[in-house]
Amino acid sequence: MEGKKQQQLFQRAWWLALISILYNILEGGISTYFGIDDETLALFGFGMDSFVEVISGLGIAHLYWRLRKHNIAQRDRFEVTALKVTGTAFYLLTVSLVLGASFQLWQQKHPVTTLSGIIIAILSILTMYFLYQHKLSVGRKLNSAPIIADAKCTLTCFRLSLVLLISSLLYEWLHLPYIDAAGSLVIAWFAYKEGKEAFQKARTGALSCGCKD
Repeated sequence: MEGKKQQQLFQRAWWLALISILYNILEGGISTYFGIDDETLALFGFGMDSFVEVISGLGIAHLYWRLRKHNIAQRDRFEVTALKVTGTAFYLLTVSLVLGASFQLWQQKHPVTTLSGIIIAILSILTMYFLYQHKLSVGRKLNSAPIIADAKCTLTCFRLSLVLLISSLLYEWLHLPYIDAAGSLVIAWFAYKEGKEAFQKARTGALSCGCKD
């Protein structure tokens, strides 16, 4: 591949990483606001997950910036630190959601509405699918394992959005008090898995994502 074309593709990958960061900041702010306002733990947890993804995204953007200049085989100190902070934040989120869901079930609390969760989840599904397709396309053109791995990790956010959509739709239709708590527990499970993967990547320093298709 010509050097100029390669640089353009790496530049595109870097911009995709920045879009991911900015979108997660926006999504996190809106989701946590409506999560508190509508008293839906699943939406609040989804928003907090987005904020943690911002930390992870900074490490990924830094990685892409280094890939533009030369081939690399290991993560540097900044990326490893970002992974450790990300993993810790995901574990804290997991504990918080489990405790919150337990309290919600015990007190028989339920959301005012989950309409905001439905709208946010649909927008997130569309955005994550867009990012997945474009990251995968760039990764394949460059034959870059780190970029392909990151694209596959975006599928986790896509699946998380599906969880929010399903739980929000079910509550809006059925109004059963435990549905929101159940959705937040599934989000907690995803957060635990992401935290575990972040620490694994920090420990090995490998560029692979460790996410499943």
